[in-house]
Amino acid sequence: MRPLIFDAHLDLAMNALEWNRDLTKPLAELRASEAAKTDKPDRGHGTVSLPEMRRGGVALCVATLIARIEHNSYSPVFGWRSQAQAWAQTQGQLAWYRSMEEAGEMVQIRDAAGLERHLALWNSTDAKETFPVGFILSLEGADSILSLDHLARAREQGLQALGPAHYGPGVYANGTDATGGFNAKGRELLKEMDRLGLILDVTHLCDECFWEALDLFQGPIWASHQNCRALVPHMRQFSDEQIKALVARGAVIGAALDAWMLAPGWLRGKTTPQSACLTLEHFVNHIDHVCQLAGNANYAGIGSDLDGAFGCEQTPADLNNICDLSKIPGMLAARGYTPADVDSVTHGNFISFLKRKLK
Repeated sequence: MRPLIFDAHLDLAMNALEWNRDLTKPLAELRASEAAKTDKPDRGHGTVSLPEMRRGGVALCVATLIARIEHNSYSPVFGWRSQAQAWAQTQGQLAWYRSMEEAGEMVQIRDAAGLERHLALWNSTDAKETFPVGFILSLEGADSILSLDHLARAREQGLQALGPAHYGPGVYANGTDATGGFNAKGRELLKEMDRLGLILDVTHLCDECFWEALDLFQGPIWASHQNCRALVPHMRQFSDEQIKALVARGAVIGAALDAWMLAPGWLRGKTTPQSACLTLEHFVNHIDHVCQLAGNANYAGIGSDLDGAFGCEQTPADLNNICDLSKIPGMLAARGYTPADVDSVTHGNFISFLKRKLK
C-alpha cells in the first residue's frame, strides 16, 4: 500500500486552463497530446494528473489560484495587464475546481469536519482509484485581489491561504528577485488576512517582506514550497535564520522539486537532471536540513510545485511523475527517520496544522 501524501503546492487549475491539459486523463495521454507542441518549454513532460495523484496516494493537496500582473515588460514570468484581468483569471480557475467537484474528481476541504471525512475515506480499504482528491484552496500572489472586499469574497469562496507576492514587485508586496518591504496596501492586506482567519504563505516573499510579515501578521503561517539557501544559494530559498524563525512560529515548510532550487548553478534550458546528477536525494537533503535546524521532524513537509511551468525535464532524474513522491518515505527511513517521523513529513505535519487552523 502506498503511503499517504500531502502535497502543499500544485498549480492544477493553471495547468488546466493555461496549458490546456485535461487533468482527468492518464498522464501518458496528456504527454502524447503535447508531443508536437512547442509553445511552452515543458510540453510533453508533464508530471501531474488526477489519476496519477490517486495512484501515488496524493490524497490531499494545496491547490492554487494564480494570476500575477505584469509590472514591467522585462519580466520573464508572464503577467496579465490589469488586476481586473487577473481577478477574472482566478475566477475562471475557481470555476474549473468547481467543475472537478461536480464530476467527483476533487473535493474542496473547507472545515475540520470535511478534512476528517476525507481522511477517513482515504484511510479506508476501498479502491482509491475512485476517490476524489482533496484540495485546500490557496492564492499564489495577491495581485488579483482588487480590493479588501474581493479578499473577503475569495474567503467566502473557500480560500484558506494566501501568498502576498510571486515573482518580482507586486501590488501588495515584493517577491522573488525584488527588494523592499510591504507598501501601505500590503500592510492593510495582512491586517485583513488576520481578521478573516487566512493562512499567510511566506513562499516567494523577498527578505524584507518576510521579516516584516512575521512582525505584522499574528495568524497561522506556512511556507508551501520553499527550499534552503544553505544548500542552494539564492534569495528564492530561506536562510537558516528564516527557517528557525518559522519553526518558532509553528510553521510547516514544504520542500519543492524545481531543479534550479535543488542544484546550484542550474541553467534553464541547458542543464539537465542527468548532467547535474540530480536525484530525489537532493530533495530529501532540503527536508533533512529543515529537520536538523528544528531538532525534530515536526516542521518539514512536501510542496512539490510539480508542473509549476516546468515538467520532468526540470526535476530530479529519478522522478517521472507525481506518483514518484511515494519514494520519499523509503529515502527518509534510510537516513534513520522513524516511521512516525516519516509520516509527519509526508502528510502529518501539514494535516495537523490544518486541523488546528480549521477548528
